[in-house]
Amino acid sequence: MEEFWGGRLAALIVDVIFITLLMWVLTATIYPLIAWTNLYSVFNYWLILWGLLTVLYFMVMEGKWSTTLGKGLFKLKVQYREGEMDYKKALLRNISKFLWIPLVVDLAVGSSRSKDGKERYLDRLAGTRVIKVE
Repeated sequence: MEEFWGGRLAALIVDVIFITLLMWVLTATIYPLIAWTNLYSVFNYWLILWGLLTVLYFMVMEGKWSTTLGKGLFKLKVQYREGEMDYKKALLRNISKFLWIPLVVDLAVGSSRSKDGKERYLDRLAGTRVIKVE
C-alpha cells in the first residue's frame, strides 16, 4: 500500500509542478498589462486563480483521458466503477484540490473509512478509484 500512495503522492507533485509552471507563464504574460494599468491588486486573487486552475486541470485531464500528466508518468489511472469517466465525476472527485486543507481532510477521512486504505472520501462519493495500470 505504501508503494501505491507513494506513486500517487509523486504523481500529485508532478501535477503541482506543471500547474505552477502554467501559473508562471500566465503571470509573465499578464504582468505587462498589470504594470501598464497599475492594477497590482489583482495579485491578491492569485491564490483563488491557482485553485480554480488546479481543479480545472484535474477535471479536464481525468474527465477526458482518465489520467493526468503525473498519473500517466507513474502508470496510474482513474476508473469509474460503473462505466466511463466524465467531467462531472472528475470535478466531484477533485473539488477538494482547490486548497490543501480540504485535500488533507479528504485523504484522512477516506483512508480511515476505506477497506484497503486506498480511497479518498470524494473517490467513494464519485464512485471512482485510482488503479495501477501495467
